[in-house]
Amino acid sequence: MKCGVVTIIGRPNAGKSSLINALLKTHALIISPKPQTTRNALRCIYNDDDSQIIFTDTPGLYTPDSRDKLGIFLNDSILEALDDSDCILWLIDAGTRKLKPDDYEIAKILPKKIPVILTANKSDKSDPSQAIRLYEEIFTFADRVAISARTKRGLDSLMAAIMPHIPEGEAIYDADILMDTTEKFMASEIIREKVLMLLRDEVPHCVAVVVDEYKSPDEYPDRKKLYIRATLITETEGQKKIVIGSKGEMIKRIGEESRKAIENVTGIPAYIDLWVKVVANWRKNPAALKRFGYA
Repeated sequence: MKCGVVTIIGRPNAGKSSLINALLKTHALIISPKPQTTRNALRCIYNDDDSQIIFTDTPGLYTPDSRDKLGIFLNDSILEALDDSDCILWLIDAGTRKLKPDDYEIAKILPKKIPVILTANKSDKSDPSQAIRLYEEIFTFADRVAISARTKRGLDSLMAAIMPHIPEGEAIYDADILMDTTEKFMASEIIREKVLMLLRDEVPHCVAVVVDEYKSPDEYPDRKKLYIRATLITETEGQKKIVIGSKGEMIKRIGEESRKAIENVTGIPAYIDLWVKVVANWRKNPAALKRFGYA
């Protein structure tokens, strides 16, 4: 049997979470059209008859300023994930025609002793050959594969390229485990996904979600519904008003969409109780970041 860790790295909005969802054939990770959707390095477990691969989804790498403590945390989590890898997928957009500073930064931090596979996503929309040549000028790759996470194109070729780099070993996780995280964390991520999908401009990036209570019928037999009380943290009163919406319509919609998604994942009827709180400049506050799970 083979068992190993494959970390996926790339620019914000490269499609890392979409790729893992496609490989696992389920909606394991939250996605949205907005960059920086992923805020934690998350482990998802792929199983077949003779292998187990732990795919690590990472935040999109970007260059934060010294005041952006959240951005610094996100980049630190990427470095930790890279060091714990047997193989790395550098996910790029097949339509790239010019390298950006973030690309050079990624090339700089990639470990030299771990094989890196250049993975050109969105190849259903663009010929990846020019993009591949661009990236080959700044890094030496173990392999190159063109895929489309959206259409599932090239995924078999990608798995074939990964397998030679996965060591032999016993499975780490039971076969029925999809993610190395808690139900409470997954609930917070689902709620944040709905915030990203429903709110506009920069407001979603200023929102953190903290699950204060998570009571399931499994732990509380007297309950018939899963009860989740969560607080949406914003940085300003103006953002709070937008999250709540006129006559509470937006917060109600976020709760309703979250409830449907959580019920779909858990298979249990749910009640979602959402609150909104202002913590000024929380993304620049190390103590607040730690309190909200980014540490």
